[in-house]
Amino acid sequence: MAAAAPVINNWNPSMKHSDMERWICIYPAYINSKRTRQEGRRLPKENCVDNPTYIEIRDVLSVSNLPFLMENKKYSRENSSELEFRGRVRVQLRNVDGTLYNGDFPTRESIMQHIASKIPQLKTRQNKSGESYHQQSQQQSNASGSGGGGGGGKKGKGKRR
Repeated sequence: MAAAAPVINNWNPSMKHSDMERWICIYPAYINSKRTRQEGRRLPKENCVDNPTYIEIRDVLSVSNLPFLMENKKYSRENSSELEFRGRVRVQLRNVDGTLYNGDFPTRESIMQHIASKIPQLKTRQNKSGESYHQQSQQQSNASGSGGGGGGGKKGKGKRR
């Protein structure tokens, strides 16, 4: 049988800041520049990133010296249930006594701004831009050429002699 995920209880006032239920949640939609505020973006567009994933958020947080936990949850404002849009990251903001865990990150907004500023510097993100441009140019050339598939025009009779 598979190992069970950590049990997360409902919040109550007696919980400590170190309990996972008190850790802040960060969804990729919070820092997605393609989203509107109504669709869940929490930062200004100029501070956000195009289509971040929870894996990229994990990569940034693993270097930032903050304890975090990955969860396979779907953001409530997300329409698609595909795997690439799933994922939530919980981050510990405060110690048991209520003091900040890391003085560089006093608020959840500061953590989100840090993540959004570091994602473009990831190696995976730097390689993606070149690959996506190459893939888009291939798709356009395939669409303009006469490839297989539907939608082709009417076949002519040919040349009369």
